[in-house]
Amino acid sequence: MDTTIRILAHSSTGGFMSHCDWNSCLESITMGVSIAAWPIHTDQPINGFLVTEILKIGLHVRDWGKREEVVSASTIKNVVRKLMASEEGDLIRKRAEELGEAVRQSTEKGGASQIELDSFIAHITR
Repeated sequence: MDTTIRILAHSSTGGFMSHCDWNSCLESITMGVSIAAWPIHTDQPINGFLVTEILKIGLHVRDWGKREEVVSASTIKNVVRKLMASEEGDLIRKRAEELGEAVRQSTEKGGASQIELDSFIAHITR
């Protein structure tokens, strides 16, 4: 198990501040950990949007339109506090946990991912 996954899997990890590259998002989603999204470039803003606005398993650290601005310590503190110690944060973390469980179940033997992959292989090899 890679180090990031081991950290995300630890019971003391309540959230993950991430630049939102795709691998980081997948690791966090798989382990059911909410994300403080701080995208920097390329695909990261779209991934941050997915995490915060579509899946609703994270919060933005700052708006993408303000990416040239320095993020203050108080902004970081407020996002972490909101994610870890508020009713909204409770809901976000609960959704992250539920999504992580669904992802992990889908990749187990007999799960949706295996069934779909087996179906695809059967289709292309007939």
